[in-house]
Amino acid sequence: MTVHILKLCVGIDSIDHLIQVREGRRNLLPSGTPYNYHITRFRPKRADEILDGGSIYWIIKGFIQVRQRIIGLEPVETDTGVKCKIIMDTRLVRTESQPRRPHQGWRYLEPADAPKDLNVKSRAEDIPPEISAKLRELGLI
Repeated sequence: MTVHILKLCVGIDSIDHLIQVREGRRNLLPSGTPYNYHITRFRPKRADEILDGGSIYWIIKGFIQVRQRIIGLEPVETDTGVKCKIIMDTRLVRTESQPRRPHQGWRYLEPADAPKDLNVKSRAEDIPPEISAKLRELGLI
């Protein structure tokens, strides 16, 4: 069964800012596939479930707003020891805005609790997250 990861997007102000930062950090797998990555202290214990179609859902300014599909987990040696490199698809998928409180590290996110992807043609992505959340709460979008 698939499980996702929920992570704060520290230092990022908006989805456009994340896109801009990610553009400058593209890497290539030996197969030639482009990827982004994030280094975390520990390898997830539920790695098999994450690699079964999981994504990393990014919290930006207090709201889950976007996700990236996880395509691999691998150990990486750093100055402070072995850590886990989360290898992600470069494609950012906008999601329905969902409020989340800050937390340290990452959390597992069950598929039933994950926000839905936004339709590419949706105009909801142009609405600020706070207003979008309020409109959704009122049943207007």
